[in-house]
Amino acid sequence: MLQLLGRRTSSNVQKVLWLLTELGLPYERQDYGGPFGGNRAADYLRLNPNGVVPTLRDSGTVVWESNTILRYLANKVAATSLYPVDAAARSHCERWMDWQLSTLNPSITPLYITLIRTPHVDRDMGRVAETGRQVRDHFQILDRWLTRNSFLAGNQFTLADIAVGIYAYRWYNLDVDRGADLPQVRGWYERLAQRPAFQNHVMIGLS
Repeated sequence: MLQLLGRRTSSNVQKVLWLLTELGLPYERQDYGGPFGGNRAADYLRLNPNGVVPTLRDSGTVVWESNTILRYLANKVAATSLYPVDAAARSHCERWMDWQLSTLNPSITPLYITLIRTPHVDRDMGRVAETGRQVRDHFQILDRWLTRNSFLAGNQFTLADIAVGIYAYRWYNLDVDRGADLPQVRGWYERLAQRPAFQNHVMIGLS
């Protein structure tokens, strides 16, 4: 039985839960991180030296870093459309997974933490405005890209949509100026929102 260590409100844990459900893999999840703590304990750090969630245990194999866990699980199950075998097709998937980490995450995560996890009196609203503009710019990039295809890596749902789609839910549910509607992003998000795994693991509110 796969063991997933991490709280269900973590975006990175949600990625893995979403994929596990898409793949139909049985698993057990244990709460770590946030209000549950435990991720700085010595036993946890022996598994994941970064002390963050999620961590996946698969018998004697331990995997950390959420996007790496996605790739590991997709490879474990065998080739599917979620993670194409063809090198060119896979590169389309992986570039958006990397984009999520390198480009989107540095702006949307501090925005989320400020608006959801920081007391109102302590919020830097100037920083909120700045990071909000950055996130809008990033989603405008997605909007232009999605004029080509239904999903990020083509016309098939892939790991790329899981990695980025988590944050689309947050963006559409944060109390922030999103500017003019982005029709391609909106359509893509609505396609994701039709998936039961997305509904069960991502559309659970913000906390």
